[in-house]
Order: sequence, then structure tokens, then C-alpha cells
Amino acid sequence: MTDPLVSTEWLAERLGSADVQIVDGTWYMPGDGDGRATYEQGHIPGAVFFDIDEIADRSTGLPHMLPVAEAFAEAAGRLGLSRDATVVVYDAHGIFSAPRVWWTLRAMGFPDVRVLDGGLKKWRAEGRPLEDGGTEPPSTVLESVQDQSLVRDLAAVRNLLGRREAQLVDARPAARFLGEAPEPRPGLRPGHMPGASNVPAGGLVNPDGTLKSAAELRAAFEAAGVILDQPIVTTCGSGVTAATLALALARLGREDVAVYDGSWAEWGGRQDTEVVTGA
Repeated sequence: MTDPLVSTEWLAERLGSADVQIVDGTWYMPGDGDGRATYEQGHIPGAVFFDIDEIADRSTGLPHMLPVAEAFAEAAGRLGLSRDATVVVYDAHGIFSAPRVWWTLRAMGFPDVRVLDGGLKKWRAEGRPLEDGGTEPPSTVLESVQDQSLVRDLAAVRNLLGRREAQLVDARPAARFLGEAPEPRPGLRPGHMPGASNVPAGGLVNPDGTLKSAAELRAAFEAAGVILDQPIVTTCGSGVTAATLALALARLGREDVAVYDGSWAEWGGRQDTEVVTGA
């Protein structure tokens, strides 16, 4: 198993390599910041900015849903991305939104995608080089590819819950999962899906922004009752931190974990879905 993360040392040694492409996937919760502005104020040299909200299905009211494969290929081509390169994704928080881009690229047929462990937070702390402004790489032409095995929609999640054919693991903080705290997006019911387990994504990241060790990750999932050798689908508020769980599980050798793209923004916003509160 190849670790889905790379270190800042690893990336620093390969800056400027034609075989490595760098993607800034910084994203903030609504009202908390502007990812593109953060990128333009200082990013890893050569990085292009991947806007989670723009490279998305704009025909739905749900936030940053995966676009169709053709639209994604066009957008990724404008960023100059290539499936022949190792693509390294990072964000300004450490590990927060980069896993969503990591998962998106994998779902769209990119075979070698990694996340920078500690992200820009660690890179800055180590005094490594930065550049500001934008980056305009030569565009590429990409084939439209999508790996549906890494994605679950509403119908699939309903089906798996009814048949108990996969474990659903929710990345939201415990208070939101239990229905004791309101959702940040208005109009969503509190609580969680019946039978779901809770592994808060924030608890899987160290203070320096790096992902916890494989042993610590394993312990966190097992403490929540997750059976690691059985099928798993991850979910969260809007499909961002669900990808952090998928990344953590990939570190444990589970590269096949799917993400429920609509997550609670979809499930909790409907009246025809079952919602549970409490433990």
C-alpha cells in the first residue's frame, strides 16, 4: 500500500519537477474565508488553485457536488492537470479541504493523487518558499473518466441502509451528529442517519495539521465500532470532511471507500429521509 500522503520534505525536493503537479485546494466554511484570496496571498510555488465550489455541478442547489465527467475534464484541463503526473493536493488549514480534492481527482480517473501532510500550515512553519498571485499553466486535454465506485448518491445510501450492506461513517462533530448542536447550513434537521457511526474528522488531525498515525487512526475507527475489513461509505455535512475519513482509511489500506456526495446537506434537508437524534 502506498501512503496517500507525502511529507513537506518530499515535496520540497521535487519542486519544479515535470512529474509532480501541485494543487491548492483551500476552502472555507461559508463566511469563514476566501480560498482563492488565501491562495493569491501566498501558495507553494507552481501550485494551481482548485475551487471546490466552482468545479462542481452548478445545476443543483446542493453545495459543491461532483460535476459530470466531461465538465470536470474541461475544468481540470484548464488547470493544466495531467493523469501522467503525481498530483499533490494541499490546503491552508493543514488537512481539511485537500482530501475533498484528492477524492475528486481519484473519482475522476487520476491514478496517483496524494495529500501534503500538514499542508500549507506546516510548509509555512518550516519557512519553505512561497509565491503570490496566480499561476497560468499550459492547458491540457483530458479524457472524460469517472470511477463510480468511489461515489454514492441518495438512492444508494438509502439502499445500503435498508440492506445493511455497508457501514456509514459520519465525519461531523459529535454534537451535530447527536443532534445537540445546529447545522451551520440553515434548513437542515439535526441528527444523523439510522445506523451511522461517528468518527469526527477533526479528531484525526494533529495540532500541526498532519494526519494522525495509522495506529491512532485505526484506534479511532475501532472505538466508534467501525469494522475495518467491511464495506464503508463516509458522509459529513456537505461531502468535504467525509473525504478526510476516506483519506484516513486509505492510510489504513482501504482505498475503496466511497463518499456520499450529498451528505447531510442533502439527507438532512429532505422530509422523506429518516433522521435519528441522540446516541
